[in-house]
Amino acid sequence: MASIPIQYHAAEPTVSAGGRRVLSRRTLLRAAGAGIALPLLDCMQSRVSHAATPTPPRRLVAIHLESGLMPQFFFPQQGAAGPTSPYLDLIADHRGQFTVFSGMSHPNLGPGHEATNCFLTGAPNPLAKNFRNTQSLDQFAAERIGHETRFPSLHVSVQNSGALSDILAVSRSGVPIPAETSPQRLYRSLFVEGTAAEKATALRRIEAGGSVLDLVLDKSDRLQRVASARDRMRLDQYFDSVRELEARLARSREWEQRPKPVVDYPEPSDIDDRNQVVEKARLMSDLLRMALQTDSTRCITFYISTFHVVPHVPGVSNETHGLTHHGNEPGKIAELRRIEEAQMGILGHLLHALRDIDEQGSPLLDQTMVLFGSGLGSANSHSSVNLPLILAGGGFRHPGHLAFDEQQNEPLANLFVTMLQRMGIEADSFSSSTGSLRGLDA
Repeated sequence: MASIPIQYHAAEPTVSAGGRRVLSRRTLLRAAGAGIALPLLDCMQSRVSHAATPTPPRRLVAIHLESGLMPQFFFPQQGAAGPTSPYLDLIADHRGQFTVFSGMSHPNLGPGHEATNCFLTGAPNPLAKNFRNTQSLDQFAAERIGHETRFPSLHVSVQNSGALSDILAVSRSGVPIPAETSPQRLYRSLFVEGTAAEKATALRRIEAGGSVLDLVLDKSDRLQRVASARDRMRLDQYFDSVRELEARLARSREWEQRPKPVVDYPEPSDIDDRNQVVEKARLMSDLLRMALQTDSTRCITFYISTFHVVPHVPGVSNETHGLTHHGNEPGKIAELRRIEEAQMGILGHLLHALRDIDEQGSPLLDQTMVLFGSGLGSANSHSSVNLPLILAGGGFRHPGHLAFDEQQNEPLANLFVTMLQRMGIEADSFSSSTGSLRGLDA
């Protein structure tokens, strides 16, 4: 897929190098209302370091499948040379660019769909009455690098599951972050410039939000003095959320005054048919790819659910959730396999797009870690162990298949630590990790 022409209409500030002003490569000439990117000039590099263009930023995309994948079609067979299986063969074009893992999970989650709410957090005992989720991987990263982009993180979902919550991104205070389900709204927030009046309204709304928070914090001092120990714990969680909102408002105020990137991609229409989950997921993946390409964000979560729908996939006539509880009936397994193959195709579609975009002489995929998997190891039995997992891109020297003990699983959070470190984030632990993951070499 060819790269998308992009115009950045805002010049970045110059920086000083040895007493000499040094222009950013993304400094723009302006003519007739158009932005024209400059080539790399000598004055854009420091005479002190003679450095080439800055190292491209690292990104993270986490894709979650609510109903998992059938293990017999996903995991490589014992003794297989390289990562090969019926599902992995569907992305064979990317061998050498991904690693499939077996024998990994989060400890102490227990069986059931509730375990999927902890896919990026690893918080134990989600069925407990007083369960409180913990911060997700993407939010941990966004807190540290999110200030560098218009959107510290993006969260999208395809097909709300109804009774079950589509929880993937979770704030530091344990609160789920709502996901965008409309491709049209996502496109407009990323790429459509508001009018002067709309911007003024947005700024007034931001300022009003700040005023409300000031009032809330003022009242909180009085509450803290009279609250019980239990109530103070609840208030602490609430104030964590308030402080996170304050930080988001400050960033919004700054970015609201900067122009958005322009892309050569028409505004999409929303897909109203709930059964067109595959088509909608492909459309969402295109928008996410452009968000990465324009450096609008570096942390993305993507929740894909086929729950309670009959996907428009040839040979499928039954609702997906019922098929996941197939009881080893061949007909149900055959239909479910077609649905899961279509989901593997969504991953292949995104990997192709990222591989075909050049960023400073290397594929965008080399700078983007794509985690693809599920919090369910087998939806048929509601198992949350031996999870189906793929990590693609990120510039790793992918070994193809990393197999761990299927009885005593490797903590999935060990992989998360390695991913955070790959993003340049200083992290020695995350959730239930026991260290970084062995076997992945950059």
